[in-house]
Amino acid sequence: MKKEVVIFGVKDTAELAFWYLTNDSDYTVVAFTVHKAYLTESTFHQLPVVPFEELTTYYPPAKYLFFAPMTGVKMNTLRKEIYFKGKEMGYEYISYISSKATVCGNPIGENCFILEDNTIQPYTTIGNNVVLWSGNHIGHHGRIDDHVFFTSHIVLSGHCHVKERAWLGVNATIRDYTVIGEGCLISMGALVTKSTEDGSFYLGAPARKQEKLAIEVY
Repeated sequence: MKKEVVIFGVKDTAELAFWYLTNDSDYTVVAFTVHKAYLTESTFHQLPVVPFEELTTYYPPAKYLFFAPMTGVKMNTLRKEIYFKGKEMGYEYISYISSKATVCGNPIGENCFILEDNTIQPYTTIGNNVVLWSGNHIGHHGRIDDHVFFTSHIVLSGHCHVKERAWLGVNATIRDYTVIGEGCLISMGALVTKSTEDGSFYLGAPARKQEKLAIEVY
């Protein structure tokens, strides 16, 4: 079984992924990769940094795994783009699930980054390319679609559905049986009691739709 991994990026999220994989997994990080236009250093944490456009030459997908744990900038569109580019290049993705997270046999997709103190209750499914930062409560019988980003200390109650590319801010609370729309931004501290519209921005307690679209805000 392949265990050697290349990480996309050299900024904070990639550096954190390096720490977690090194200290809390049986994977070995062998290199980092960024787009050639952003390649300013040849090494990071004493490992090679290679152009993403030439990655298959340096680390062929037949021998190496890939991990792209990116931030939610531009409403997760960049993360989605890199995820699919890696798949086109033939890479198999890993997911990292902290040993300090509570999971209940949940189906969890590839290229997920799930940090410590997350609780994922039974009968909830997690899609591909999902980030759950530390300390979230993910309620039972729910569904989180692909390319979603949770920050920290979010309460997602039971039977909720979070659609693709949604972004949820720190300390947001989502009522049970709520649908969070595709590409929807939920502000920090928001209290969402009703389902939200696609591509919208919600703020407040109770949360109300704002005039600006989510992608204009973040």
